[in-house]
Amino acid sequence: MICTTVRNGQDCPMMKKSGCSYTGGRCREAVEACKGCSLLIEYESGMYCSAAPDPALKWKSGICNMATHVKAETVAPQAKINPLKASKRASRKR
Repeated sequence: MICTTVRNGQDCPMMKKSGCSYTGGRCREAVEACKGCSLLIEYESGMYCSAAPDPALKWKSGICNMATHVKAETVAPQAKINPLKASKRASRKR
């Protein structure tokens, strides 16, 4: 349905016939960590995320999974080496 609270005129999954069904009856403003994200949209009442009604909850447990301005660091797992085989290989190379 079309939002009538914060995102006037935008389609919103939280809007029902009785009004906004999100907790408190309206979306929450973007937090400081959201600055620079391409999903932010500026309205008269402030900056809001187009993907989440409460951006602070997305950042609560770490990096927001929808953030476009943050690159997640991936650590390549090192292969487990059998110490017995490694010592045999080392002795063959001598």
